[in-house]
Amino acid sequence: MSLELEFFIQQLIIGLTIGGYLALIALGYTMVYGIIELINFAHGDLFAFGFFISLSIFQIINPARPLDVFGLVVVLPAIFLITMLLTGGLNVVIDRIAYRPLRNAPRLAPLLTAVGVSFALEASFAVWKGPTQITFPRYFPEINILRDVLGIDTIILFTTKDVFLFAVTIPLVIGLTLFIDRTRIGKAMRACAQDREAAAMMGINVNRIIAITFFVGGALAGAAGLVWGLYINSGRFLMGFEAGLMAFTSAVLGGIGNIRGAVVGAFIIGMLKSMSDGYIGGQWTRIVIFGILILLLVFRPSGILGSTQSIEKV
Repeated sequence: MSLELEFFIQQLIIGLTIGGYLALIALGYTMVYGIIELINFAHGDLFAFGFFISLSIFQIINPARPLDVFGLVVVLPAIFLITMLLTGGLNVVIDRIAYRPLRNAPRLAPLLTAVGVSFALEASFAVWKGPTQITFPRYFPEINILRDVLGIDTIILFTTKDVFLFAVTIPLVIGLTLFIDRTRIGKAMRACAQDREAAAMMGINVNRIIAITFFVGGALAGAAGLVWGLYINSGRFLMGFEAGLMAFTSAVLGGIGNIRGAVVGAFIIGMLKSMSDGYIGGQWTRIVIFGILILLLVFRPSGILGSTQSIEKV
């Protein structure tokens, strides 16, 4: 295998990993927008909260580094569950305090409130963990699968961390899709997305459904923050801004309000970022990503899957 092909495969793997965690964040954006048409700019900061709160839980438990078999089978899933519950709960509290009173206000009011909540969370993180780079200890064991396990002499780096990321993100995305498509709550979410007033007339508790939507979206963002911590092993109080920006771009690219569109958009953004970093240069990456986004929206304002029927929206 030539070095050029190996390099391309490496960038492909990186693009898939970026798309994986972006998809978890983008789903929260698209779910909330689909029901109440709010761009929750604070959503990216929930991703950062997932990073920080999971780090704090690890520090309290103080497990072995890297995690042993018991840690991987029992401790890590428990931390995932606690992180997702806390992050989802925080998102529900934000909705109850900051967004719900403004349901019937002009759209500019909740939009500015979302920006304010984002700044408040970022400032809180800086006070909580400090304004400098934070190191997330290497709790997850990293093994080069191709070299150390399969004995293949290659520059391609495919590790147990990559497997872990895909093992978390893919089931969560599939599970959310099944939840939206096949459960009563999911059907209620789709009904609220189509027409909140009509859904209320049919006996659906709209505020309850919106709270569940915020909880699910926040939980997914928290899971993404924990995955990021175990995968990248570093972060800072502003990390939610850039991740949230890319995730929101993914949702818009795929078709804001569309679950499948958010996932497709996330993996497209992941691939664009990886290939641009590898072949053009990191300084051009944002120009490439947002240039392509602008061109696409000029010719297809609804996004890639934005023209699908509203029954697929959340």
